[in-house]
Amino acid sequence: MAVPRPATQGALVLELPDPCVVLLVGPAGAGKTTFARRLFASEEILSSDAFRALVSGDEADQRATRRAFAMLNRTLVRRLADGLLSVVDATNLERHARRAIATRAAAARVPTVALVFDVPLRTALARNRLRPGRRVPDAVVAMHRGMLDRLLDGGSLDGEGHALVAVLDPVALDSAVVRRSPP
Repeated sequence: MAVPRPATQGALVLELPDPCVVLLVGPAGAGKTTFARRLFASEEILSSDAFRALVSGDEADQRATRRAFAMLNRTLVRRLADGLLSVVDATNLERHARRAIATRAAAARVPTVALVFDVPLRTALARNRLRPGRRVPDAVVAMHRGMLDRLLDGGSLDGEGHALVAVLDPVALDSAVVRRSPP
């Protein structure tokens, strides 16, 4: 497993194989979408919220989740076949969700990378309250944070076969830069 390294000017350098599938892992309000938009091209980002909006007209419509992920996964398979880096912007807190993506990536012989957004609950709640448009209920954000705590305490991400697992605190999230290299 590769390890992120500090850059000369204090930024954290995330060296990603290109192509790869980047799994953003963290609670609602952790800053996943902001991070993805800052570091990746819009066409590289596969957002569960955006796919919910496509299939239902409302990114917050949880009833559209199954159809949204079916569409996201079809798009991911197409991008993998074309050798394109893809960023999956979803909570990715459940092992079965990460496994489904990793299985598709493995079938295409493309590595996966897990970027874990380890932000305090109070930070996620504050960011969630500032979101334009939809806001996730505080209880759901707290549940997500609990799921992340269990994931980090269990260390199971390390055993999932990702080319890189990087646990990023708020400072690292704000300063991270991405470098791409052939796998």
